[in-house]
Amino acid sequence: MSDSVIILAVVIIVGLAALAALALVMARSLRPRADAAPDHGLVEFARAQAETAARIDAMRDLLAGRQSDLARMVNERLDSVTHHLNQSMHTTRQHTVDSLQKLNERLVVIDGAQKNITELASQVTSLQSVLTNKQQRGAFGQGRMEMIVQDGLPKGCYQFQFTLSNHSRPDCAVFLPDQRPLVIDAKFPLEAVTAFRDARNDDERKLAAARVRQDIGRHVGDIAQKYLIRGETQDLALMFVPSESVYAEIHDSFDDVIQKAYRARVVLVSPSLLMLAIQVMQQILKDARMRDAADQIRTEVLSLGDDLDRLRERVLKLQKHFGDVNEDVRQILISADKIEKRAGRIEELDFSKTDAPPEPPRLVKSAAPDLFPLPRQLQAGE
Repeated sequence: MSDSVIILAVVIIVGLAALAALALVMARSLRPRADAAPDHGLVEFARAQAETAARIDAMRDLLAGRQSDLARMVNERLDSVTHHLNQSMHTTRQHTVDSLQKLNERLVVIDGAQKNITELASQVTSLQSVLTNKQQRGAFGQGRMEMIVQDGLPKGCYQFQFTLSNHSRPDCAVFLPDQRPLVIDAKFPLEAVTAFRDARNDDERKLAAARVRQDIGRHVGDIAQKYLIRGETQDLALMFVPSESVYAEIHDSFDDVIQKAYRARVVLVSPSLLMLAIQVMQQILKDARMRDAADQIRTEVLSLGDDLDRLRERVLKLQKHFGDVNEDVRQILISADKIEKRAGRIEELDFSKTDAPPEPPRLVKSAAPDLFPLPRQLQAGE
């Protein structure tokens, strides 16, 4: 648009300069003639002036037309630029609105995630406080152990805080078929394991490892002394570790502690291993109940055999009744055949064969089938 305006302005200036030069040349050419012949020069000057005026008018018209075209082109370009600018601003505004809306949605999601993170942090803090406090940690392990036992065993097969003959009270006692309880202890010494995890150098790690061996060994000794009573409890006790990671770390780093606990007849179990042990106990109790009920099952089977013999006798009696009924129906059909023959003779007035012995009755199965067909005899074992 600016190039067209500059070109048009240059054309106008060049045209004006050409007109001025032409007027100057004509004035110089007419000056000698005016000295020689004043009248003729005036005429020529008037004619030249008229031609110049005509050319100026034509140039003015041409310039006016070019100016109008230039104005029209400028207006069209301005309209096009305005339209594109409005469209671009509308598109930009729409994109901005969409971006702000998406940003608002993401901010809402981030706000919800932040709330969840805050709640999770508070829960982790509360869990950390629970695990730090020995009594609360014991309650946490006790609750988790009770949930696993309650989900796997029926009521009456276990008891929490069961009192033994030496007045000790284990956390849980599972009664096996011989009525000797299997003891489960849920009080695990976690402080030493936590110190072992938080050790920052080798010296602290060695001290924490020694403490782990000492605490777990002392707890294993307490379980073996309090809860393993010959003839009263099972020969094995379970020490529940309420964390899979702690159990894995003990197995990886303290194999001597695990072996020492095995020799003391105390088995360390994680939540998953306790669940598996509970499933095995449930199957053992189920098999014991099946063995106890074997005599009752045998009695019920014998009673079922007696009922089957009585049923066979009654079926045979019913078969005999059906045979008698079938014979009676056959005799009735014989009498009906005789009556039909006598009615035929009466209709034909034929009494010549009255004294003749009656013909044996003929049974036509297609005309009068057995209403109660005689069933076949039942064979032995059917």
